[in-house]
Amino acid sequence: MSQPQHMHTFCNATDTFTQTSLYEINRNLLLIALAETSSLVTYLNATVGLSPETVHGMFLCRGEINATSCSDCVRTAALQVATNCTLSKKAVIYYEECMVRYSDVSFVSELEVRPIITRFSLRSAPNLNRFNKTLSDKFDQLILKVSSSSLIPYFLEDQELVTQVEGSYELKSMVQCSPDLDTSSCTFCLKFAFLRVSTCCGSPSLAQVFTPKCLLRYKTSVLPSSPSPPS
Repeated sequence: MSQPQHMHTFCNATDTFTQTSLYEINRNLLLIALAETSSLVTYLNATVGLSPETVHGMFLCRGEINATSCSDCVRTAALQVATNCTLSKKAVIYYEECMVRYSDVSFVSELEVRPIITRFSLRSAPNLNRFNKTLSDKFDQLILKVSSSSLIPYFLEDQELVTQVEGSYELKSMVQCSPDLDTSSCTFCLKFAFLRVSTCCGSPSLAQVFTPKCLLRYKTSVLPSSPSPPS
């Protein structure tokens, strides 16, 4: 089984706690709780400790991955964020498959779009003269529909065969928000994420954007052309 793919860790270096403090104990207990729960659910908000040593945390797995991959990612991320951000009171760690975060301030229901991480392919998307319009139309549809998704809250994926004069290709796309957001905040977060991916990197064949409260990704695959019939 492939290992979770780390993208970036954001540690708050200006807001720290002292080693062996009660905050550190609560932070470690919280990360253990997130890791242990990740085999049961794909999303969790949790709180450990009393003020002023309270630690708030969450994890969110990509909606299309299986329970084992989700748990592997959260367990890896929880361990890694404690190692990378040893004395930070706030931290966010992003993997391809999940995100984990903790803070001394509650963030439930808060719309947050930073820190943001964008990953993309160096290979260009197919049918470049039309691709940006095709992608924009697709994500307009998905973002509009995502709040009505019932199986997994605020998660929607799509697979479409795009057929154009220049050639055909498969477009796989997905959008997802943290379930603690309201509909309007989810919509705003995803539109912000799409604006980032559509302006930062040209027109890559694959891209993924993570924010603390939503994620968005797409992938294109060019289909082999059919051989010409014999004359």
